[in-house]
Amino acid sequence: HIIGVPLDLGGNRRGVDMGPSAFRIAGLGERVRSLGRAVSDKGDLPAPIAETRAANDERKKYIREIARVCENLHETSLESLMEGAVPIVLGGDHSVGAGSVAASADWARKTSGLPIGLLWIDAHGDMNTPTTSPSGNVHGMPLAALLGSEPQELARLGGFAPKARPATTVLIGVRNLDEREKTAVRESGVHVFTMKDIDRNGMASVAEKAVALPGMGTAGIHVSFDMDVCDPSVAPGVGTPVKGGLNYREAHLLMEIVADSNLLRALDLVEVNPTLDVRNATAQLGTELALSALGMKIL
Repeated sequence: HIIGVPLDLGGNRRGVDMGPSAFRIAGLGERVRSLGRAVSDKGDLPAPIAETRAANDERKKYIREIARVCENLHETSLESLMEGAVPIVLGGDHSVGAGSVAASADWARKTSGLPIGLLWIDAHGDMNTPTTSPSGNVHGMPLAALLGSEPQELARLGGFAPKARPATTVLIGVRNLDEREKTAVRESGVHVFTMKDIDRNGMASVAEKAVALPGMGTAGIHVSFDMDVCDPSVAPGVGTPVKGGLNYREAHLLMEIVADSNLLRALDLVEVNPTLDVRNATAQLGTELALSALGMKIL
């Protein structure tokens, strides 16, 4: 099931609300169908725009509006999971992950009594809180909410917390953390693979570990893929680009190893900003990565 979430209240740079359209223009639905999969496009969830809302709390800007969108996403994605579908959530900024992962955790709890494993693929840690965030931008907070209690509006989605456990949560591709966030990531207990780890050990070795860890003793893996984890040379259309990211083959190899595991339960593709892109290259790449995660065979 394809679920669009045109939310761009979580960051400073506007434009990621057009991300779901960019993926559809790249032919995501049709290309997934070419794998022999049945596809149902659920359309876009309603999301307000900044021009019609006030930021209110500068420590967590637009938090009420973001939480309402994420609650709607939680309900929609949970319904898809209960129907036996794999939700592909198209962002929007990465704050949508608070809603999509909540759904996967809720589904895992209700159907198996197990936790959901979480593979968070991102150049950033997304583990700031309203207390530590230098900007107050909520797209830097969803992983903190999934693992803990802040921001509480996101942490309490679905009526239970935490959504993810550090032992079965992996953060991969990070290379740009705020100083206070570095401490939070170290103290969180999550497994972290930085770009230095990938450079030193190779993506194959890192990806095998990164996929195995969240798959141990869980109901499967939720993959939340922020396109800014890729190097700007292959993914220019993101709001917070950071040099030195995954190249084309490294990103695909990671998704291919996800597919080989047969553990994928849900997939987020977020932070595509078409206003900064070059001929829709970033959405095209994201579409190709989705196909790799769903098991597209080279031979």
